[in-house]
Amino acid sequence: MLIADINEKSFREIYRTMEIVRLGQGVDQNKAFHSDAIARTLAAVDLFAQEISKRGVERIRFCATSATRDATNRNIFIDGVKERLGIEPEVISGDEEAKLSFIGATKEFSADQSPFLVVDIGGGSTEFVFGHSTVDFAKSVNIGCVRMTERNFHSDPPTQDEIENARRDIQEAISVAAASVPITKAKTLVAVAGTATTVAASSLGLEKYDSHLIHLARVSAEQAHSVALLFQKMDAAERSQVGFLHPGRADVFTAGSLVLSEIMRATGATEFVASEADILDGIAWSIAKK
Repeated sequence: MLIADINEKSFREIYRTMEIVRLGQGVDQNKAFHSDAIARTLAAVDLFAQEISKRGVERIRFCATSATRDATNRNIFIDGVKERLGIEPEVISGDEEAKLSFIGATKEFSADQSPFLVVDIGGGSTEFVFGHSTVDFAKSVNIGCVRMTERNFHSDPPTQDEIENARRDIQEAISVAAASVPITKAKTLVAVAGTATTVAASSLGLEKYDSHLIHLARVSAEQAHSVALLFQKMDAAERSQVGFLHPGRADVFTAGSLVLSEIMRATGATEFVASEADILDGIAWSIAKK
């Protein structure tokens, strides 16, 4: 959740928080939300509702993405949010998700750093968005870190066969994205969301996650590959000792870092810029323009 004072020219962050609720648990296999995932998510919405009320928020936009697009019982989630916040979540398309991520991620960059390729690795999907000041091409494909973990990783740590299966899955999806988006033509590759920023934390050698140090950090392709290889060898006990790795991300980060590593290979980019500004910022800017 992001709360901000914003108009067409200025942005002042008031409050930002994150709860990892794993809403997409089991959705890839069952095409439906798990009752535990709904309970976790609505508990987080309760916390958000308290902050929204306390801080006197005037306008709210609540966007739901990949898992909700795929879940046949999405109304359980939608009705629960509506009951708590008084608004109905928007189940946005992959293209809209890509657009909002692009707006949020590129606001701080100068025009001479364009064209941009923004990559947003989520739980269920990954968005590839190419553009200059606005979106020119966008594609959402189903290779999020939760989906790839549930679909391919059944051992801890994953076996080499499982890793190769995931890699083929990822490469196939990237090829689909590349048919619509010129992923090799960007001057600046910007990667947003928790997988990318956690890869940056590892590359920076941080003991604890520090968003101020991570934001706009430049991570080489070699570093991205190294992080992916490092975590492929770790089991749950070893991951639990990594100070910068959020406990809610620990069991899906290996797959997420593999997605990012394969994206670096496919784009040919020598580095990516990690951004803490993401779809939340894009959603906030979209409200200001209404």
